[in-house]
Amino acid sequence: MLSLGIYEKALPKGITWMERLTLAKELKFNFVEMSIDETDERLARLDMSSQDIHEIKKAMDETGVGIFSICLSGHRRYPLGAEDIETQTKALEIMQKAVNLASQLGVRNIQLAGYDVYYSPKSLTTRENFVRNLKECVRMAAEKQVMLSIEIMDDPFINSISKFKKIKEQIPSPWLQVYPDLGNLSAWPENDVAYELEMGMDSIVAVHVKDTLKVTPTFDGKFKNVPFGSGDVDILACLRILKRLGYGGTFLIEMWSETSDTPKEEIQKALAYLLPLFEEAGYER
Repeated sequence: MLSLGIYEKALPKGITWMERLTLAKELKFNFVEMSIDETDERLARLDMSSQDIHEIKKAMDETGVGIFSICLSGHRRYPLGAEDIETQTKALEIMQKAVNLASQLGVRNIQLAGYDVYYSPKSLTTRENFVRNLKECVRMAAEKQVMLSIEIMDDPFINSISKFKKIKEQIPSPWLQVYPDLGNLSAWPENDVAYELEMGMDSIVAVHVKDTLKVTPTFDGKFKNVPFGSGDVDILACLRILKRLGYGGTFLIEMWSETSDTPKEEIQKALAYLLPLFEEAGYER
C-alpha cells in the first residue's frame, strides 16, 4: 500500500496540530512532515513544553495521522560546516534538541539539509567541519534510535545520491541514510536519475515528490513552487524505477501552499495529478 504524507508547509499556517492532522486525515494522508526551519517561530519548537508535546501526541492518537519525520532546515541559518565555532556549537545544540524532540514525539526520521554552509562561501574547511559535526549528530541520533537522513539538495554540495555516498563512507552508521527529493535529483543535468536511485536503493529511507525546472548553462533552475506537471521531472518514470527496485517506504508531497488563500484546493489539485501516476507505477493508495 502507498504510504503518503504531506509537508506541513503545504497546510494552512497558524492552525493547531489537531486541526492540521484532521485536515491531513480528510485528504487521506498517512502522515505529516513537521517543519523546523530557520525562522525563530519554528526553531522555538525545539524548546516546546511537555504540555505542547502531550497535545501533539494526543492529536496523533485521535486522528490516526502520524508525524513520521521532521524537516530540520534550521541548519541553513546555523550550518554544521560554519567557519566559526560559535555557529557550529549552535548547530549541534539544535541537533541535540531535535533528536530529543523526535524521541519524545515518536518521530522516526529527521531530515537534514545537505549543505555544508548556505549563506557563506564554501571551502575545504566548511566541508571538513560539516563531516566532523555530522558524525557527532549521528552519535546523538543513534543514542535515541532516531534516523538521520540527508536530503538531496538544490545546492551542489550534496545534489546527488553519489555525493551522499561519499559522505556516508566517512560515517558508516546505520543511523545515517538518504532522503532523495525526486525534483532536486532530476534538476541537475549531471545526474543520471535512474542510476542514482538504483545505486542508492540500500540507503533510501523516504522520498520527496515535487516538480522542478532543470539547471541549464543559462538558468539556475527552479526548485520550489513549480506546479506538478509543469516542470521537467519525469515523476512516473521515477516511481516505476522505485517500484522495480522494491521501494516500499514513504512518499512525501512537498509543497509550500501554507500562505495560499486556498491551500486545501491546491493540495487536492496536486493529488489529482499525482495519484494516477502512483497507481500506474504500481503504488495503490
